[in-house]
Amino acid sequence: MSTIPDFSDEEFNVVRDTVKERFRQDVPIEPVDTELRLYKDDRELTECPALYWQVGECHFLLAKMGDSVFHCQFFYSVRDQYGTGIDRFDDILNAVTTLLQVQADHESQRQDEPNSQPSE
Repeated sequence: MSTIPDFSDEEFNVVRDTVKERFRQDVPIEPVDTELRLYKDDRELTECPALYWQVGECHFLLAKMGDSVFHCQFFYSVRDQYGTGIDRFDDILNAVTTLLQVQADHESQRQDEPNSQPSE
C-alpha cells in the first residue's frame, strides 16, 4: 500500500482537460499504480499512484511521487520508452503539458523518418 496520496479531483481534472485539449476528444484516463525509484540512488521501488491513458499506439503514464511531485513518460512498447528529460515536476500542469509536447515532437520526427526497409 502506497503512502503517497492519490491524485486529487483537481489534479485529475487538470490532466483530463489538458489531454482533451491536445487530442480534441475525450480520452479515457485510468488511475493505476506503478513502482518507481523515488530517487536515482534508491535500491527499492516505491508504489506510486499514476494516471494512464492511450492514444493510438502511444501509452502515457503520469506518476505522483509525493505531494506536488510528478514523473511522466510515454511508450510504444517495452523497448520503446521515452521520458521528458526532466526527472521530477513540481507542477502537474507543467508535467502533463511537457509530456504531451515531447510526445508530439517525437511523433512528428517518427513520421518524418523514411520507412526503413529490411535488406534482402
